[in-house]
Amino acid sequence: MSKTIYRPEHTALLALLKKHRKAVGMTQAQCSTALSRPQSFMSDVESGARRLDIVQLRDLCKVLGIGLPDLIAEFERSLSVDGKAESQ
Repeated sequence: MSKTIYRPEHTALLALLKKHRKAVGMTQAQCSTALSRPQSFMSDVESGARRLDIVQLRDLCKVLGIGLPDLIAEFERSLSVDGKAESQ
């Protein structure tokens, strides 16, 4: 199995996070500040250079005004639509 950061699923998650950040009208710097992180934090997240743990993802969801379960559901739907969902 390839490294997680290179998998299409990871790219799909990053695209969703960026979409939600832009939808609320936040810059990377504003989002990073809201998370009490340096500006480079969101840039690194969105470029795939930095991974988020579940707690950081939850915090980011709060800043973006989306529930973590809602983001995960949207993520799963995007994988199904793109034909990238893994068989269970």
